[in-house]
Amino acid sequence: MNVAVTTAPADAPLLAAAPEIARLGVIGAGQMGNGIAHVAALAGLPVTLLDVKAEALDKAMSVMARNMERQVNRKLITAADKEAALGRISTSTDYAVFAETDLVIEAATEKEDVKRAIFKTLVPHLKPACLLASNTSSISITRLGASTGRPEKFIGMHFMNPVPVMKLVEIIRGIATDEPTFQAVDELARKLGKTTAVAEDFPAFIVNRILVPMINEAVYALYEGVGSVGAIDTSLRLGANHPMGPLELADFIGLDTCLSIMQVLYEGLSDSKYRPCPLLVKYVEAGWLGRKTGRGFYDYSEDPPRPTR
Repeated sequence: MNVAVTTAPADAPLLAAAPEIARLGVIGAGQMGNGIAHVAALAGLPVTLLDVKAEALDKAMSVMARNMERQVNRKLITAADKEAALGRISTSTDYAVFAETDLVIEAATEKEDVKRAIFKTLVPHLKPACLLASNTSSISITRLGASTGRPEKFIGMHFMNPVPVMKLVEIIRGIATDEPTFQAVDELARKLGKTTAVAEDFPAFIVNRILVPMINEAVYALYEGVGSVGAIDTSLRLGANHPMGPLELADFIGLDTCLSIMQVLYEGLSDSKYRPCPLLVKYVEAGWLGRKTGRGFYDYSEDPPRPTR
């Protein structure tokens, strides 16, 4: 019996192995950044967390300690796990600390000009092999990657909020992202205990392409007088079995973030169905951004929070 054996041509390119990610950097000490640092440290990775404000770093360390203590109380981790994880996290305001890092995840505010400025400052401090990821929830990975000078090593890694609780990470390849970068980041997400979903590089990817227009429609329903804040949220909680009403969820996400995502969808897809509701714009202009400012569709100075409309 003859057995046919096929071999690759001598000049066929060899597929490079995925690089190992042993040291992680995170830029931005806010809700998303400290959440990413939290799960990475618990997974055994040394993490360097950077922010331009030292006080934001101090607050992030306190938040992580408090959140890990909750996990201890729920018997999800041990007290020893908590202390070891916190010991793996270092903080800095100096980009030079990323010189030996294998992957840096940017988790700054959802504004493209801010992210581009961060990458411009960051890249000169990195070793050539270092990978870059953005936790953007809506902005083009291809466009961001092109601004770094190493687009083949750039990828989207969109964690869900709150990071220690939510299991999903969307992974988004830009047009230039190479296979080793994708494999390394996919493997890292799994090491962090996450389930991955691969999204194409279209505005807002999968989750926010579906979720945030729903929130925007809820704001339109409020704007047009279809129902009050309480009626809309109660209807979706009890009528659609959502754990949180859409306006309450908007306050949790941040109304400025919701508006930014709607603007990306509206500009990127040129479809009027993604037009941000004027009431959402007004709330952001007023600085009523939700829980983080104490007022959005609810007033959080009262207990329970009182609807503002």
